[in-house]
Amino acid sequence: MPATALADRALLRISGEDVRGFLQGLVTNDLALLAPERPLWAGLLSAQGKALFDLILWADGEDVLVDCEARQADALRKRLATYRLRRPIRIEPEPGLAVHWSREGGGPPDPRLADLGHRWLGPAGEAAEDWTEHRLRLGVAEGTAELGQDKILWLEANAKELNGVSFTKGCYVGQENTARMNYRNKVNRRLVVVRAEAPGPRATAYYPQLGLAVEHRRVEDLGGAILPPWLAAALAG
Repeated sequence: MPATALADRALLRISGEDVRGFLQGLVTNDLALLAPERPLWAGLLSAQGKALFDLILWADGEDVLVDCEARQADALRKRLATYRLRRPIRIEPEPGLAVHWSREGGGPPDPRLADLGHRWLGPAGEAAEDWTEHRLRLGVAEGTAELGQDKILWLEANAKELNGVSFTKGCYVGQENTARMNYRNKVNRRLVVVRAEAPGPRATAYYPQLGLAVEHRRVEDLGGAILPPWLAAALAG
């Protein structure tokens, strides 16, 4: 069997009454677009529009499965639970499934960027080895180690370019600042991947074995950053 499991990911199952309506008022993407072969990348933000968690949502009947960082799964579960109020919503770990990835196929394209490859859910298996390098060389940051928590605005994490936000849905947590930034075209900083021999002062994460770092930089100071076509096009516009 090929090694495809993403060992650093975990799944939460959200079930109960009107799960999509519950999430629609919380996360950045439009749950109306969620379908069995169409997962969505989304953020759960602070009221100021800063990233707290990034996640990939999967449809499973009336339930929604949340593909998230394994080390943040419990914190995310507790955060989501604070919004339930009296709703009959259950948020529980889903230990029977794992997140898988392959460059060639096996599931739908990654909702952020087709070049990332294909992603699917299935029984646990042998861990994939080159996912992190593949993702970083395509300029895609993820997780609290790279995005931080309550530090980086969602659009600075390239959410618009990577299909992680809807500007046509209704309100969600952090929507006001996010929509204002987009309307004014005022994304002054970006998360970018750079080649690095040591972590610099702007680094949010450093991978010495890869010689790569994720940095939070002003858009006029991107020298040395990896600028894949999707990001170069956004900056040129």
